[in-house]
Amino acid sequence: MGGHEFQNFETLSFDCYGTLVDWETGIRTALTGWAARNAVSLDEVITRFGAIESKVQEEEPSRLYPEVLAEVLRRMGNTTAEEAERFGESVGDWPPFSDSVAVLQKLKQSYKLAILSNVDRMSFARSNALLGVDFDLIVTAEDVGSYKPDLRNFEALFERLALNDRSRLLHVAQSLYHDHEPALALGLQTVWINRPSSGASPPPATSVQPTWTFPSLAAFTEAIFEYG
Repeated sequence: MGGHEFQNFETLSFDCYGTLVDWETGIRTALTGWAARNAVSLDEVITRFGAIESKVQEEEPSRLYPEVLAEVLRRMGNTTAEEAERFGESVGDWPPFSDSVAVLQKLKQSYKLAILSNVDRMSFARSNALLGVDFDLIVTAEDVGSYKPDLRNFEALFERLALNDRSRLLHVAQSLYHDHEPALALGLQTVWINRPSSGASPPPATSVQPTWTFPSLAAFTEAIFEYG
């Protein structure tokens, strides 16, 4: 696969959590104490989280992400108000994947970079400090008042990019449910960063066929620049 396939794109839009930031490790770390107290494995923590999070977002799309996380933990049971609040505030502590920082710096040399994330502005600002790149555009769930896979989030991205030609935008994400299903429905080409997952994202409702698939951001970037 040669990098010429990606030369026509002007902007790369990224999901953040699960794609750039290792949210499953972040969740595991934040809920280690809860899991031990409830005699639940950390894999089971991720499975329970994935079953609840999207429901909370759908029920209350204007709720800020720290409040979503706190409500998820309350629904998981046997927690305290302090523990739930602390979990909600943990987003900025979640670590980037090992390839994220270098990849973003490399891609920034050739593309405009945008973020389309199911998070609030304050939480993303903390993650952005860890990622170490100045994005050309940041669109969060807080800005739109809804959470992906709602099409409004992508439409807000198009509007803020002043995008007339969607063929110039490539969406890069891990979640088939949150990102690829709606992006493909709106005519975007997509790159699936197929990282190992324990199920923090629900499965998509339909059969989803991303345009390209790579096991990591590093592999995707190597395909673009044909190095490594």
